[in-house]
Amino acid sequence: MQNHARAATETPITFPRQARPGPFDPPEVLGALREQSPLIPMRFADGHVGWFVTGYSAVRSILSDPRFSVRPERQHPAVDLPMTRALIGKMNGSGMFLIMDPPEHTRYRRALAAEFTGQRMKLFEPKIVEITRTCLDAMEAAGSPADLVERFAFPVPSLVICELLGIPPADRVEFQHASATLFDRGSGIEETRRAFDTVLGFFPPLIRQKRQDPGDDLLSRLIQHSALTDDELATIGYMLFAGGFETTASMLALGTFALLEHPEQKELLRGDPSLAGNAVEELLRYLTIGHIGPQRAATADVEIEGVLIRKGQSVMMSLSAANRDPAHFTDPETLDITKPAGGHVAFGHGVHGCLGGQLARVEMRVAYPALFERFPGLRLAVPPDEVSIKLDAFVYGVHSLPVAW
Repeated sequence: MQNHARAATETPITFPRQARPGPFDPPEVLGALREQSPLIPMRFADGHVGWFVTGYSAVRSILSDPRFSVRPERQHPAVDLPMTRALIGKMNGSGMFLIMDPPEHTRYRRALAAEFTGQRMKLFEPKIVEITRTCLDAMEAAGSPADLVERFAFPVPSLVICELLGIPPADRVEFQHASATLFDRGSGIEETRRAFDTVLGFFPPLIRQKRQDPGDDLLSRLIQHSALTDDELATIGYMLFAGGFETTASMLALGTFALLEHPEQKELLRGDPSLAGNAVEELLRYLTIGHIGPQRAATADVEIEGVLIRKGQSVMMSLSAANRDPAHFTDPETLDITKPAGGHVAFGHGVHGCLGGQLARVEMRVAYPALFERFPGLRLAVPPDEVSIKLDAFVYGVHSLPVAW
């Protein structure tokens, strides 16, 4: 295995968190590393030497290979993030299927799969349209200028996931406040822990209430049609909210920013709303807001593209680099909503691919055209280099996006 022998003699890199050349492009070092080799030895934060993966085909191979584990006790931390430290010890509750391997993971995934089919999302789409219109009404009534994050990108997915889970309107303001604290970069460790407990604490009484009086919502259907316990349902409710809210909010804001800075793409979308579906896929690929991870650990010796990954070694992947790999995507550095954008790994891949990907797609497919139809003259209210970028979190995006119309 010549590639492995060569790689083994290299000095391991540390996780590359160099500055980005612009708000929409990943650090240039990722492309340089990918050209050098799709797998590079990397020293993790605790001194462990594992691998950093940038090639598209290598990333997909690892994400679909059952010999790579997602369980946290097998991992070595690649980077040290305050939010991770705050939640260590809390992310191991019953039902926390995101950090489980098959077959344990499979039981939960199977129970939830029917709730996120394309057919189910189509039935839910009119509610998403209604919520989007309501948020646009409120944004218009508040007047120009406005923070798009506060007025649109944050409330749309928050209200959508509350509606999907059946969280009562009376509880949503407090629920959203606690969630905002949980995802705020300025929140301290103790504040983050309290916010996590608050958000998770919403679900047990809600589930007890739904057992007595079920509604037409996801949690009620899971109660009626699965054998999941209340503790499992509470954890699942939290994970669905956290996963379905922050990522979509970030994509709505950053995607709008990108379209405003690529006005020819914005006008293409405005002129032909039928491009919305492909535009969403291209924005997901081009922006790739999951800019740290995912991470896996090898449970056996595995050869990937001529490189031997030893049992026990941790592997950190770069979805950003994979989604800009010219070996798979044509002209990957260019945003073009008219070119085929399928096959990206913005939602991951394999058994741990994003469960709510279909929901996120519908939300964005509705929201982007509706936003530009309501505000055809939408523009940035500050110079582009004054937009506050969110670098210090697992999900990339903007802290705020001042706009005017």
